Amino acid sequence: MPKASVKRLIDNRKDKLIEFVLDIEKYPEFVPFCQGSKVHERKQKGDTILIVADLTIGKGPFVDTYKSDVKFNKKDDTIFVTNIDGPLNYLENNWKFQEQGDLTEVTFDVDFEIKNKFLNILMTKSFEFGLEKIADAFQKRAESL
Repeated sequence: MPKASVKRLIDNRKDKLIEFVLDIEKYPEFVPFCQGSKVHERKQKGDTILIVADLTIGKGPFVDTYKSDVKFNKKDDTIFVTNIDGPLNYLENNWKFQEQGDLTEVTFDVDFEIKNKFLNILMTKSFEFGLEKIADAFQKRAESL
């Protein structure tokens, strides 16, 4: 249902930004609506880093945890995330990183659907606002590293 893309030029090196995005345990420190995180598994397989992690997201009475499969491809500097379990029918998000001089262009694409139809309607209405808040938080934190 909600589907969007955000592109930002960030004043930091590509390798530092990738490391930052993969540091899922720190998300509750700066990501709006993220109340908890837990990495269950992290392993390397050839040119790919594989992570299985939980994120607890929400506000007020609407809080839920979902499990994700995170794959970082070192060859093309992309991170692909899908949901494994939780309140989502599906989740796909992609991170792409490209150096542009002293800056790095970060593209974040997300597409998801919440199982609860009522919450899905609410989320669709506020999705753009929430995504911009999250993108702002990532950029602010990344530029302070």
